[in-house]
Amino acid sequence: MTGARLIQLSGVIVDMIYWIDAVPVAGAEATVHRHALAAGGGFNAMVAARRAGLPVTYAASLGTGPFADIAARALADEGISILRPQKAHLDQGCCTVLIDAQGERSFIAAEGADGVLTDADLALVRPAPEDWLLLSGYALGYENSREALSRWLRPGLPLVFDPSPLVGAIAAETLASALAAARWISANQVEAATLTGVSDAAEAAQRLADGRTGGGAVVRDGANGCYLAFEDQLTHVAGHPVCPVDTNGAGDAHIGAFIASLAFGDDPLTAARIANVTAALSTLKEGPSTAPTREEALSALLAAASVT
Repeated sequence: MTGARLIQLSGVIVDMIYWIDAVPVAGAEATVHRHALAAGGGFNAMVAARRAGLPVTYAASLGTGPFADIAARALADEGISILRPQKAHLDQGCCTVLIDAQGERSFIAAEGADGVLTDADLALVRPAPEDWLLLSGYALGYENSREALSRWLRPGLPLVFDPSPLVGAIAAETLASALAAARWISANQVEAATLTGVSDAAEAAQRLADGRTGGGAVVRDGANGCYLAFEDQLTHVAGHPVCPVDTNGAGDAHIGAFIASLAFGDDPLTAARIANVTAALSTLKEGPSTAPTREEALSALLAAASVT
């Protein structure tokens, strides 16, 4: 790899995280054991790629205000560069995250500056041949970013598309532009089913990969690992067994590690194996941005292989 980087097109938000026993039913209140504020959203995949050793540039919007300050500090702490000046008079969006006793998360989110992208903003995004772009369905769902992105997206981009939980609400034409442009699609099983109408993760991965020159699809299946469809081949890549503490951000860790591995020249199967381990290790710590380093992931992968 010489000069490759990840360019993140989707926004950073601030997570307001609450650790609870169980998500309350309507009208009830949960007892909060602890809480935290942390950068999240598009930040999480960037962190995973950065800790894997890949340079990262944030090309979505950063606003001004208390939440934007948290996001800016987090980007600086991880050594992530910012492509454009901050937008005035608009703070960053936020997400309320509930982490239950089993480590599963529930959340609601609202955009701020992270949901704004204009034609002028995107004109500054000029990927080099070795770069990778990452786009989430959240950016395609926001009223103030989807139209500019739809105009900017085009086939042939080194794009990884993460449909996100918002995929079912994205306008058909907008979604089609991202699917046509994407070299790789990385989705969880529910998102893949929404895109394909197929509940079987393996079959969904095959359908999502059809026609993708030089790329394919990854369908993440939690602790079961993922399904990798690439060049007319379908492979189940087993998960890395752990006892999770917090699954928040695990999917993002998987995507960031997968992109970094491809950028380092790993073949897609190796990249998927490293991504599975990275996602699993990220669940052993509390918080949304807990991806390990590439060295830690490779060490765990080697240790698992020696046991089997």
